[in-house]
Amino acid sequence: MSDLPPEERLAKQRVLREWLAWQLRTTDATIRTLEVEVEKAQRQAQRAWQEARWKLEPARNRRAVLHRGGCGIWKGEAGFLERSEVMHALADETLVVEMCSVCNPEPGLRE
Repeated sequence: MSDLPPEERLAKQRVLREWLAWQLRTTDATIRTLEVEVEKAQRQAQRAWQEARWKLEPARNRRAVLHRGGCGIWKGEAGFLERSEVMHALADETLVVEMCSVCNPEPGLRE
């Protein structure tokens, strides 16, 4: 197969194995770095999506509080609303909608 003696072929194979192990460690580190970047980008995209929406805290005595999607005051995870849905809720005369004083959702409703 090869003109080299077995000792030299063995030495070359060991060097090759070390190099391949180094490549594997380097590749694994790159994968871990990229996974962190992807997770961060996904969190940022989710946050941006939430910030472009609103949350309507359920009514208490026919009073509801409107929050920006990313507001931490009300942790309601479900029920993100689009602008048109919020405008419909604001137009509903049977419901009094107050604006959250912390996140100030009103400027985002202006066209």
